Amino acid sequence: MASPKIVDLEAANYDAAVKSSNKLVLVDFWASWCGPCRALAPVLDQIAEEQSETVQICKVSLDSDANLPLAQNLGVSSIPALFLYKNGAVVDKMVGAPPNAKKQIGDLIKKHV
Repeated sequence: MASPKIVDLEAANYDAAVKSSNKLVLVDFWASWCGPCRALAPVLDQIAEEQSETVQICKVSLDSDANLPLAQNLGVSSIPALFLYKNGAVVDKMVGAPPNAKKQIGDLIKKHV
């Protein structure tokens, strides 16, 4: 079950969401048919619950054709693809779902707090 603290984004509201936040924004580009994306989902739910004061977790579904140009413009070539924003700019990226994803994502966040 997805955390209520995770925000679903689409191309239309993407820029406003990542640029207006006063905390870090971690955006997950994913698709329902992607096994590693589904494996990463519960990890992101946990991080959203545990670190909601530090980071806003957002998801962009690539099941929607409307979001494909956004992913292409950002250079997403593999999913899951995580983009970490600080003050509206990309400060880090991570591709894939490693076995120790929670630690790796946590370290990524800590590096930019």
